[in-house]
Amino acid sequence: MAGSNKTVKTGAAPAGFREAALFTLVTILFGCGIEILTSGGGIDVPGWPFNLIFLLLFGGSIVAVALLFRERPMVSWLGGIPLGLSLIIGIALLSLVGGVLPQEEYPAGSIMTVLRLNGMFSSWPFALVTLIFLINLGLSLVWKTIPFRAANLQFMLFHGGFWLALSCGLLGNSQLERLVVPIYEGKASNVAYDNKTEKVIHLPFAIFLKDFQIDEYVAQFALYDPQHDVVIEPKSKLMPELHKGVKAEWEGIGSVTVLDYLPDALPDAKGMPVPVGDKKGVRFAKVRIDENGKISETWISSGSEALQIKPLFVPMGGYYIVMADGPPKAFRSNVMLIGDGGERKVARLEVNKPVDMQGWMLYQMGYDEKAGRYSTMSLVEAVRDPWLPAVYLGFFMIMAGNVLYFWKGVKKMEEA
Repeated sequence: MAGSNKTVKTGAAPAGFREAALFTLVTILFGCGIEILTSGGGIDVPGWPFNLIFLLLFGGSIVAVALLFRERPMVSWLGGIPLGLSLIIGIALLSLVGGVLPQEEYPAGSIMTVLRLNGMFSSWPFALVTLIFLINLGLSLVWKTIPFRAANLQFMLFHGGFWLALSCGLLGNSQLERLVVPIYEGKASNVAYDNKTEKVIHLPFAIFLKDFQIDEYVAQFALYDPQHDVVIEPKSKLMPELHKGVKAEWEGIGSVTVLDYLPDALPDAKGMPVPVGDKKGVRFAKVRIDENGKISETWISSGSEALQIKPLFVPMGGYYIVMADGPPKAFRSNVMLIGDGGERKVARLEVNKPVDMQGWMLYQMGYDEKAGRYSTMSLVEAVRDPWLPAVYLGFFMIMAGNVLYFWKGVKKMEEA
């Protein structure tokens, strides 16, 4: 937490939490006023190299003010604990609003747009409160650092890391790139697209898709009521999975038993399913229907729009026995990454398991959902954030400060 132990040599009592809370509220309202005057224009973070220049000048100004004017009441108040706590609460409340309200496009002129509630983290209220908090944090950090005392090391690590992570995270946002790269099996591509600007960007490397794989949950069959557009639950209350020998009963209607199950098959000239290779067919199941003593056997299928095969279903009473493919459980891309300089790297892209290539983090993003498990196209997200190492350094400093804090606590307990 920001704070100063420096005693101000004036006769006036330092401003407390009430004045600090009022100042924070006025800052937020002032930011809202700017948004109203600009119709929710928000604030644009300067790009490279102006963001770095601003950070250096901003940090240098804080150091100069902290050292040259530390005796001034106003400067002491700016770096004090009451203002620091109030600003933290203000940032937390604004972040809560940004986290609860959808950060997406709204009609022009709506209150969400005019106050930029739909873009909270690039709004003037958030920017002003954060900027003043960085001043507060920076002043207290300088006062604790100069002159250096080993006893203040934990404070310096924690607060210095906080200042570095917060400032670099916000200023580096203008250089953050999130691109989408569509790639197809057996082909390589270095063409990426920016979803926001629809701009085409060429990456410094190509991605060759060897194979795209999807794991799906087990297919199921159900009793569908077309009149009310609902699925009727069986007696077991569980949707029956497609396996040979599985049986499901619907009280007063009948029962269905799976006699055979083909996970990959295609209909022959007579319409009978014939097993084929993986990802080249659709699911078929032969079922026996017992409709209150009336027995019949037939094939049902989920069909495939990609393969232009219609689904097969069978009536039972006033309902239909239908088959549904299982939802995707996992999907992955086996790729070869080829740099412009000849660098080659074999990798597997999976959801939430990024692969680093020349400073770009590659994520498995999606696939052709219309084709489903027959998709030969994979969507890869390429993310580059040049400021991320500085943000990570800040986090490591915070962790080091916490470790030192607990270590000091343990030492005190041992001494006691």
